[in-house]
Amino acid sequence: MRETQTRRGVVAGGLASLILPVLAAPALAATKQDRATYVVPPEHQPAIVRLRDSFEPGQLLVDPNSFSLYWTLERKKAMRFIVGVGKGDLYIPGSFHIGAKKEWPSWTPTKEMIARDPGHYARWADGMPGGPTNPLGARALYLFDDVRGDTFLRIHGTPDPWTIGSAVSNGCVRLVNDHITQLYDMVPLGTPVTLYSKRSG
Repeated sequence: MRETQTRRGVVAGGLASLILPVLAAPALAATKQDRATYVVPPEHQPAIVRLRDSFEPGQLLVDPNSFSLYWTLERKKAMRFIVGVGKGDLYIPGSFHIGAKKEWPSWTPTKEMIARDPGHYARWADGMPGGPTNPLGARALYLFDDVRGDTFLRIHGTPDPWTIGSAVSNGCVRLVNDHITQLYDMVPLGTPVTLYSKRSG
């Protein structure tokens, strides 16, 4: 995959020394709420932030420690989206690229997900059609690497927007549906993606 000098050797170290967003760290997500009445809080809305270090424009950088996804822009700026990330050791850091994009994608749980929770996932072993209740939400960006091709990791929407700002997913990065729709339209195929490591402890 494509790799830039600014990303080499920083996946393991995280973003703490590289990105200083203007905004404060977001509050953790609220408990489960009614989809029809949930309102995304102001601190979870997309915002232009200033970066301390230079990155090539047109990259996606995910910092799981602040639940932030950055779409890099010119002049040390980025658009920041608040995201949900993988729980526990299901979050997998690394370097990827966008290998596919889909609107209202269908979803099929992995074999590992079914093995972990067959009562919840086995009924969807043959897949769930796309739609408002589909776990991938309104849009999905598919993460590929040069070794495996499709890694089965996604940056996607969610029908449960109150989970944004927390570590609850099975490994993917999730955004509010309106936000993934906005991001989807900006991000072309081949875009480099870095998922930085969680801080230990």
